[in-house]
Amino acid sequence: MSLWQSIADQLRGEIAGGKWPSGTRLPPEAELAARFGVNRHTVRHATRVLADEGLLYSRRGAGVFVAANPVDYPLSERVRFHRNIELSGKVPGRTIDAIMTRPAGDAEAMALGLSPGAMVHVAEGVSLVDFKPVALFRSTYPADLLPDLPAALRREDSVTRALAACGVDDYRRLSTRISARIADAVQAGKLQIEPGDALLRTEGLSRWQGRMIERALTWWAAERVTLTLPHLDEADPVT
Repeated sequence: MSLWQSIADQLRGEIAGGKWPSGTRLPPEAELAARFGVNRHTVRHATRVLADEGLLYSRRGAGVFVAANPVDYPLSERVRFHRNIELSGKVPGRTIDAIMTRPAGDAEAMALGLSPGAMVHVAEGVSLVDFKPVALFRSTYPADLLPDLPAALRREDSVTRALAACGVDDYRRLSTRISARIADAVQAGKLQIEPGDALLRTEGLSRWQGRMIERALTWWAAERVTLTLPHLDEADPVT
């Protein structure tokens, strides 16, 4: 067995055994090289292999870290971020960077069934799992239907509870579109990943009492989430 394979096996076993929990920064290359009695190039080869396996990831200027296990996130008719994360045994959270009321853009108006230029509420921020960023979100809502939503979003710790406070008791997801993106510098900084890393972009449309209630754009850090879809019932027609 080559030296780098031996080092990779040792580190892999230590990660599996809990010596290096997810999010932990590994010792610097020089320290690992001294530990294993090899040069830094050999250590770098071993950590690169573990990164390819999804066990490690690097942050420019910060070092090499142990990757978290991706969280399973079901995309169902009743998509609820806080509830989904709690059911996975993890701690949900969010930070809101901005809440604004403004005229809808063309895509927003079309998605929500509004007249061009109709007023909408927009919330932007970061979704967290176990206190670590997993996604960026931009959610848009019809202002005429939800005049008190901005205050509720500032007061409540989840969108579902904020909507409930405005009388929206059971909204349902009509569709979710998934596409691939790469992170730009701003997105990477907020998600604590590298520019150019993979993102999964979802666009969800939800309805309540016959009206479109939400257009939800989400940019997920691809290495931190697994999006799962429900099985179609065998009796359901496929179109």
